[in-house]
Amino acid sequence: MERRGTYFTVGLGAIALLAGCWQSPQTQRTEGPVNYRNEPVNFTNTNVNEMGNANSTPERSPETEEKPRTGFMANLPEAFEMPTDEVGRKLLREYGSVFVARGQATPPEKVVFRDEGEVSRFQSSLATVRAEIGGFTLELQSPAMAALQDAVNQARKKGLTISPRGQDSAKRTYSETVGLWNSRVDPALKHWVGKGRLTQADADRIKRLSTFEQVSEVLKLEDQGIYFAKDLSKSIIYSVAPPGTSQHLSLLAFDVKEFDNAEVRRILADNGWFQTVASDLPHFTFLGVKESELQGLGLKKTVSGGRDFWVPDI
Repeated sequence: MERRGTYFTVGLGAIALLAGCWQSPQTQRTEGPVNYRNEPVNFTNTNVNEMGNANSTPERSPETEEKPRTGFMANLPEAFEMPTDEVGRKLLREYGSVFVARGQATPPEKVVFRDEGEVSRFQSSLATVRAEIGGFTLELQSPAMAALQDAVNQARKKGLTISPRGQDSAKRTYSETVGLWNSRVDPALKHWVGKGRLTQADADRIKRLSTFEQVSEVLKLEDQGIYFAKDLSKSIIYSVAPPGTSQHLSLLAFDVKEFDNAEVRRILADNGWFQTVASDLPHFTFLGVKESELQGLGLKKTVSGGRDFWVPDI
């Protein structure tokens, strides 16, 4: 039986209160240091009544000492901005393999870009190459393109092809990822209003939010079973990457038309390209190392449908 009315209005009110957690690391930093389990490190004996000399250095208990980075965390970019909320941590788990890319690739230093400006500044800082592959002109970071072209040539010698699924198979702009996001969110809002799970006022409020703010709202609604994937039966992150999180924005991702061919997958892996998003079968990520080196970067192999996916071991 469907639940209607007040229950879900209250739920959305709670979501609105939590939305402040979905902030960029710059605006979410705490006064104290942050440990690598993403929990604020609390100083002891530092409340207002007990601080005494404001310039004195408070003592730390052993439990609150910063822990050294190990495994996946140790291989992140030096200036990486660790997410401080559960939404950011979830997206790091889902899409995080790209952040340990090697082979002279430049990974991003944050889980999510807030807007077109941040994406444009990052992309303009990269060394990139454009090339025609499979009838499409595509752009990737230079080492990623060189490795892809080596894979294409290697496949050709075996009578195989490695080609893109379409024009947006490599580099994407922020606005392109927003378009994909809206193609899922807008129909889903209409659907759930029709089912009585959301009010029209709720849907209108969500649509008025910036795309960055929508991500948190949508993912928290999904915790209540209000899903936004294309088939409305699972999370939107298994359908499209939230804007600002797509590996295509980093020019280190390539959607392969022949993803079902095991030999094509092997050739791509030999050239540093691996599947890293279990819900996106055509998607390959340039990590720039041999498969034997991936575990040392803090990645673990998961097998699904006879395919190997390399994901953060966190």
